[in-house]
Amino acid sequence: MGKNPFPPLTEWLEAKAAKIAMLEEKARISLHEEQDQARYKQLMLEKASLLATLADEAAPFTAQLPQPTRNMVEEGLARFSHSAMVAKRVGSVFYMSALLYPEDHRPGEKNDLEIFMDSVRQAAKSA
Repeated sequence: MGKNPFPPLTEWLEAKAAKIAMLEEKARISLHEEQDQARYKQLMLEKASLLATLADEAAPFTAQLPQPTRNMVEEGLARFSHSAMVAKRVGSVFYMSALLYPEDHRPGEKNDLEIFMDSVRQAAKSA
């Protein structure tokens, strides 16, 4: 039996999610406490850039996954990356800030990346 391909992927995703959370917290402080809109925009652009490369950077991890889980994971990551690329192309700071958050999101609830990570963990248990 081969090595379980899920732990490297989930650890990588957790690190990316933590980086995004840190960027969002810094952005929140920049905007609401420091009133520094330029810094806020810079941090949102960094968040969007990180998300835009998610699918490509995950390729070495997803290549090891069994089907049909591999397709599910690759498609989910591609959606995150595509949305972020559109946000960057449009140049909308609002769009960048809304990445990962549905319209009805409430503070304290998981964002879309965290929910996606839960689905990857569930798939790992089922594999």
